[in-house]
Amino acid sequence: MKILLVNPPNCGRSIPEERYGIDSIKQIFRGEPLALEALAGNLIADHEVKILDLKADPGELAATLANFQPELAGITGVTCEANTVIQLAREIKQSTGARIVVGGIHASNDPDFYNHPEIDYVVIGLGKLSFRELVMALTQGTDPGALAGIGVTRPGKPLGYTPRPFCQADLADAVPPAYDLVARYRESYRLKSLNLDMGFVVTAFGCPFNCDFCCIKGLTDGRYLTHSTEAVLRDIGLLGEIPVIRLLDANTFGNPDHAARLCAAIGGAGIKKQFLADVRSDTVVRYPELMQQWHAIGLRAVIIGFEEISDAGLAKMNKSNQVTMNTEAIRILHEIGITIIGDFILSPDYVHDDFARLDGYIAENRVDLPMITVMTPLPGTALHARIKDKITVHDLDYYTLTNAVTPTRMAEEEFYRCYAELMKKGHAGARL
Repeated sequence: MKILLVNPPNCGRSIPEERYGIDSIKQIFRGEPLALEALAGNLIADHEVKILDLKADPGELAATLANFQPELAGITGVTCEANTVIQLAREIKQSTGARIVVGGIHASNDPDFYNHPEIDYVVIGLGKLSFRELVMALTQGTDPGALAGIGVTRPGKPLGYTPRPFCQADLADAVPPAYDLVARYRESYRLKSLNLDMGFVVTAFGCPFNCDFCCIKGLTDGRYLTHSTEAVLRDIGLLGEIPVIRLLDANTFGNPDHAARLCAAIGGAGIKKQFLADVRSDTVVRYPELMQQWHAIGLRAVIIGFEEISDAGLAKMNKSNQVTMNTEAIRILHEIGITIIGDFILSPDYVHDDFARLDGYIAENRVDLPMITVMTPLPGTALHARIKDKITVHDLDYYTLTNAVTPTRMAEEEFYRCYAELMKKGHAGARL
């Protein structure tokens, strides 16, 4: 079967840019489509597979459809890309008649959104194994509706599917991502500001925590699954001379024992790379020696979701953490020499004093690169269920995490100008 896997173009919209001419907040999603590479790796032995990255080359769709003529097309997408995914599905089906499968984080959290005539199947949660099972069913002429984790669209009726009980087998460890299928795009995955080539490797899926704003739970139904150390080392090796590896996990250190084994294996293999990884602040505080060990084998920077600077704010998010823990983690990481990329979430209720307090916290604690987003109730999350009656912006194009989709307490333009100024100050002295 000829299978086309599609990464949609950058397509999120910006309220501050459109309404007030503030273009410094808009964020661009970049990086290789590792999820599609993983799907392709599990298919290429038996099928002809092509990856189309429209973020790297937005104008490539028509020519690819004409030349490749896929029989099946799989499209991934985050929430702000969901409308574009449907448009792509329509264009591909009209052009080629291919059956259309949609997956990714939005499909996993809000699968009914894709219950459209243009789409045939929805992959819910991890798809490396279930997508292959779907392809096998279509090839053999068996009923795809019997597969757990595969939704069969029924426009006008509820999407029909059986939830998948995710387990270690869903990682399909034995088969590596098909990194070679994006070789022609590799230049686009460079961090141009730092002149660094970066490759993506995954070591784990899911997260053992349950923050109410987070959409990660939908990928594994709350389970935390780890790749074998052998698979991770293999994938790092497949990226060749690329010097920086982004460990694309929601929480690389969610299982500290697994992280320690992986660290020892990387060091023992003599791998000389620099790593970027996600970690919780309480993990840093409880396992500082683990951070030191990782730093010794090349951990250059960590991404930490500090989120809020008050315990009340953290509790409201069900973050299961405290500000004192965040501050202590910052101290430990500075002492070790690991760069801190700190995620903070602005509430639409912020007023001038709140912006000033956050600015002061970032400066006082010397967060190397603050990444600041706006609290966004993504469909399928507990936050969305809790505040859906307050949502005033329902167009998912604006769910980029940089738009307020509920009313702001301040005048909206002033809110965005304070946000833009905070971003500017935080990035002025940023380093990695």
